[in-house]
Amino acid sequence: MRIATLLSGGKDSLYATYISLQYGWDVLYGVAIKPKKLSWMFHTENIHLINHIAKNVGLPLIEKETDANKEDELDDLKSALKNLAIEGIVSGAIASEYQRTRIEKICHDLGIKSFTPLWHKEQGMLLKEMIEAGFRMVIVAVAAEGLGEEWLGREINKDCFDELLRIHKKYGINISGEGGEYETFVIDCPLYKKRIEIKKATKIWEKGRGYLKIEKIL
Repeated sequence: MRIATLLSGGKDSLYATYISLQYGWDVLYGVAIKPKKLSWMFHTENIHLINHIAKNVGLPLIEKETDANKEDELDDLKSALKNLAIEGIVSGAIASEYQRTRIEKICHDLGIKSFTPLWHKEQGMLLKEMIEAGFRMVIVAVAAEGLGEEWLGREINKDCFDELLRIHKKYGINISGEGGEYETFVIDCPLYKKRIEIKKATKIWEKGRGYLKIEKIL
């Protein structure tokens, strides 16, 4: 199966890519849609580092900027995919019908298949799987009750998982961040040639939400 994979640098896109390789699929390209503002569909936090991620994974990267208008960004994804000699596209959707159905429509129009290997997995178990598989994930954005500025830059390890579980039980947040409660940046995983070190980053906080702007990595 010749496929491309949607890459953002976050845990879900990279874990979906990892599972695809476990299936024995031939992952030919990484595809990155780079929003100029907050997007309905695509990861925005630290997307400027996606070239480094793709190089570290060893995938040619197809990039496309989008103004992130609600429908136009779908056309931008279609434009990025239309000339690729692939049979399908992999995405890291877990529970978002909005994301999954729109990607499926694009695939239908292009005559290729949409694959979502994380779809409807129990999200606590999924996050544990990632940790146990060697994924090292740093929280780079938060927007939920119980997740304050101190969470920015934290690595999701076993202790962090236990805290997220407590916050999930108290406030009802999605433990894997699928509802936008938090976003991640993967600093190491089995796909990488070398671990990423964050050398400089700035916390930006406003009105109960914030993100970690990564400015320098090695």
